[in-house]
Amino acid sequence: MAHTTINPDGLHNPVPFGYSHTAAVPAGAELVFVSGQYGSGPDGRVTSPEFADQVKQAFSNLGVALAAHGLDLSDVVQLRTYVVSPDFEKLGIIGQAVAGGGATPPTQTVIGVAGLAAPDILFEVEAVAAKS
Repeated sequence: MAHTTINPDGLHNPVPFGYSHTAAVPAGAELVFVSGQYGSGPDGRVTSPEFADQVKQAFSNLGVALAAHGLDLSDVVQLRTYVVSPDFEKLGIIGQAVAGGGATPPTQTVIGVAGLAAPDILFEVEAVAAKS
């Protein structure tokens, strides 16, 4: 593994919420930056109007982008997720998607937005991954 994730004592346990507090990348590791992925098919069109479906497809797309570098979600150090009109149900859906990457999730910031690049996009995820 090219990075270390720590959830220090004295801070709440963020893992059930789908993120970790800190991550460190050792010198010499290659960083891979993945631009925002949304719930699109290969044609760039949104595959479903449903939030949960868009999250699933966006994470699938993220997986394809990471695999192009020989990586997967367990190599991700940081996620930024953008959510149109966030609420606790949507946060739970995101947490479940992140949990698919392993026991210790990456750091993550969830950003609530009024809209994204197109009106039918409800969710977008970008990532920074570390490759040893």
